[in-house]
Amino acid sequence: MRIHFIAIGGSAMHNLAIALHRNGHQITGSDDSIYEPSRSRLDKEGLLPQSLGWDATRIDASLDAIILGMHAKEDNPELLAAKALSINIYSYPEYLYEATKEKTRVVIGGSHGKTSITAMILHVLDYWDITTDFMVGAQLEGFDIMTQLTDDHDFVVLEGDEYLSSAIDRRPKFLLYKPNIALISGIAWDHVNVFPTEEDYIDQFRLFIDSIIAGGILIYNQDDEILEELVLKSQNQIRKIPYKTHTFTINGGQTALDSDEGPIPLQIFGNHNMSNLSGALLVCSQMGVEPVMFYEAIPSFTGAAKRLELFSDRPGKRIYRDFAHAPSKVQATTQAVREQFPNDLFLACLELHTFSSLDASFIQTYANCLAQSDIAVVFIDDEARKAKGKDPLDEQTIRSAFAHQSLYVFYENEALFNRLRQQPASIVLMMSSGHFGGLDLLRLVD
Repeated sequence: MRIHFIAIGGSAMHNLAIALHRNGHQITGSDDSIYEPSRSRLDKEGLLPQSLGWDATRIDASLDAIILGMHAKEDNPELLAAKALSINIYSYPEYLYEATKEKTRVVIGGSHGKTSITAMILHVLDYWDITTDFMVGAQLEGFDIMTQLTDDHDFVVLEGDEYLSSAIDRRPKFLLYKPNIALISGIAWDHVNVFPTEEDYIDQFRLFIDSIIAGGILIYNQDDEILEELVLKSQNQIRKIPYKTHTFTINGGQTALDSDEGPIPLQIFGNHNMSNLSGALLVCSQMGVEPVMFYEAIPSFTGAAKRLELFSDRPGKRIYRDFAHAPSKVQATTQAVREQFPNDLFLACLELHTFSSLDASFIQTYANCLAQSDIAVVFIDDEARKAKGKDPLDEQTIRSAFAHQSLYVFYENEALFNRLRQQPASIVLMMSSGHFGGLDLLRLVD
């Protein structure tokens, strides 16, 4: 097939493009901006567009399909040209469903933890040389690309995002997958630009539960009261399996699972990760992996990229980075670091980057999210804020929202860098779904 990707540079889009290219399809693509690592990966495969920008002449009747990324707008000239020629247009979740509808679809959803849970599952399967199809949004150690589609595998493991599918398909991505096995890690209001009320947001998860194929399985976090209420009210004829946070101990900065065979040392830590691990264990069991096999494999799991990832370990200073941006995840990640290192001077830095976090009404939900840190830093990249069309957030509004007695606020990355270099904190946690205005974190460890 000849397939053209509009907005090929996205994290999921470029992985899907490479996977289809390796499967023998003729792939082309376009975008108005492509960043690393997408740029290098596309270039290596010969799929990097020769020039940035949109060009309707790229679209002709010889194309079999268009895959449309969320980054592209409704008036995109290539999209309009494809519509005029009646070419089949898919969002990437639509395409993934079409490519996997004969398989057993395992979909991992939730406001937080879905990437880590998906990563754990794939790590355990890979440890035991169990091959499966998959799509996950973050880079994992041992995988060169994060999408695999074949004709050979019975299962496909999909990270299920609740954000919109594309500019012309306003359904959350996870509603398109129709899972046979689903997991929901928890619900915490996010994406206020799309779901303006908490009720709107929660309702998407009700729809997701209803989308599970009759006779299928839902694995869910019983510690989340909102989620448990949704599950108990659901009339969908599915099997419901709850889980709770796995018991663990911390001794001298080392987290270990409690087990019948004794403590199992881990390379990950935090209460939220022990909850994620419980969910991954149950999903793996539904895929034929016995618990004893899971426990053998999980100690070598180091985490997904930017998910409480140890970025630098130098004498007297450890730097972690995390994708956390929603209030519940920021709080969970910050608490995890404090519990792991209770006696260290701890600096937590958060970039407000998403539409929700830059909203003056939503920012109040960040109250006390950084309370476990000794020093708190909040950063806003003004250029990114302007690009999103959001009004400025003044320093007093931010201070009032976070209610931290030792809080610094920055709007320029050089000022942020200077503060981070000056602080003597031995543990630094950098949290963002963005890039801190292009700040090179390696400069912090020079």
